[in-house]
Amino acid sequence: MNPTRVKYWSRAATEMAILLALCLFGGQMAAWFHWPIPGGVIGLGLLLLAFAFNVVKPASLQLGAGLLMAEMLLFFIPALMSMLDYGTLLRQEGLRIGVVIGISTLVVMLVTAFTVDAVCRWKMRHDA
Repeated sequence: MNPTRVKYWSRAATEMAILLALCLFGGQMAAWFHWPIPGGVIGLGLLLLAFAFNVVKPASLQLGAGLLMAEMLLFFIPALMSMLDYGTLLRQEGLRIGVVIGISTLVVMLVTAFTVDAVCRWKMRHDA
């Protein structure tokens, strides 16, 4: 195997291991403190704090995060397969479920957009 490829995949594996460790540590924190927040969300909060205090540079996890994002569909296949088990529920309540999913997706996208915009404006003011 090409040494460049070995370096690429070892870096990607290391970055993904760091992201996984943050997720698992977030889950452990949720268990320790009996928080009703998913471990992945706590792990993302820890990652955000690490970025905010310059403990970790975003570019240092870019490769691993990019690979995970590229394969994100794999993380949703179990949810799609479980829909097959609840065909009756979907026939009866499918429209309501679809509306709730659509509205919640729109809200998440809007909140994310406004948050990114606010952070970019804040960063531009403080960098100038």
